[in-house]
Amino acid sequence: MGKHILLITQYFYPETFRVNDMACEWVKRGYKVTVLTGIPNYPMGKYFDGYDKKHRTREEWNGVNIIRIPLVARGNSSNKLINAAGMAANYFSFVRSGKKWIKSKEAANLNADIVFTFEVSPMTQAMIGVWYGKRYNVPTYLYVQDLWPENVETVTGIHSKLIIGPIDRMVDKIYRETGTIFTTSPSFVKAIINRKVPVENNKVHYWPQYAEDFYRPMSSVAVDSIDEMDNSYKIAFTGNIGTAQGLDVLPKAAKMLKDENVKFIIVGDGRYQPDFEKQIDELGVRNKFVMVPRVPAERVPAILSNVDAGFISFNKTALWENTIPAKLQSYMACGKAIIASASGETERVITEAECGICCKIGDGNALADGIRVMMKADCVEMGRRARLYFEENFDKKKLMDEMDVFFESA
Repeated sequence: MGKHILLITQYFYPETFRVNDMACEWVKRGYKVTVLTGIPNYPMGKYFDGYDKKHRTREEWNGVNIIRIPLVARGNSSNKLINAAGMAANYFSFVRSGKKWIKSKEAANLNADIVFTFEVSPMTQAMIGVWYGKRYNVPTYLYVQDLWPENVETVTGIHSKLIIGPIDRMVDKIYRETGTIFTTSPSFVKAIINRKVPVENNKVHYWPQYAEDFYRPMSSVAVDSIDEMDNSYKIAFTGNIGTAQGLDVLPKAAKMLKDENVKFIIVGDGRYQPDFEKQIDELGVRNKFVMVPRVPAERVPAILSNVDAGFISFNKTALWENTIPAKLQSYMACGKAIIASASGETERVITEAECGICCKIGDGNALADGIRVMMKADCVEMGRRARLYFEENFDKKKLMDEMDVFFESA
């Protein structure tokens, strides 16, 4: 048996995050993997069926040992203040439970060789990894997917020093006391090492996300949600329907494309979905959209096999522009041309790969014009280039081999 990894992540199976695949891959590579996580409740804000503070708190899944510690479910309210309060309770309850668990006999007897924290918001969860590493003298690794406090300011609109100041100091402490830091984009590396309290260059590394092996080019496969006889130009968006995704640009573009044979296939759900569908109806473009409920990630490639291009968008903020969204790798792995209402890192990758177009963020007219261009383009060739770029830059085996080298030196 190889080294024992304690993987700390607030979200884990049956919640759908890429960390699930990373854990399984480590098991295949001979590591022993123990996951410290919460009670699954993302994205809809309530505990999944069969899970609560008393049931299924210890599980084994695909060779991964799972320890679930209590947390408050996020909740899902139309009231923004209630939502914010629920999210804060969710974040801090996980940290509180983690701090208590670290002092337990279970933690003391775990004998982990490595602590690896997978950080999508909240950054607070990384404190658990820092505390465990210090208490048991174990090397610590942190994979940063969401920058804090930038993420808090962007998502909540809060800029008060009374709130952001303590968060900033917490992040400084995490970066200072973590041995090795990985990030998902080159821009994140720069942002971390250039903080007001600088972080040493040699401890921060660009390690992009990969796509799971089931994301691959497929011949067109019949799926229930898409009419095979519909010969429209189809554009798919897959994933969380949240405010950060900036999907309000789609109904605007759809209105401009009322005379073109275009369909938008929206696969997923999320907090913003009711508002998104309301906008679709208000603009009278319901006939341009096919809404597909969230599906297991393994089914996404079959859906993508029926469309001409994948769609990516986000709101215009420095944070999102510095981010490489995970769905970019997924689309590229499936060999799809990409249409984006984006800039920054996303535009850089699409431009380097020559696999699609990027339009001005939030501009429905520009997106409609871009789609008209793509309808006349060779999307199959763009998809081929997307897959080639993926294999050269985001290949799972290459990236996990790189991670092995870091672990070997621990």
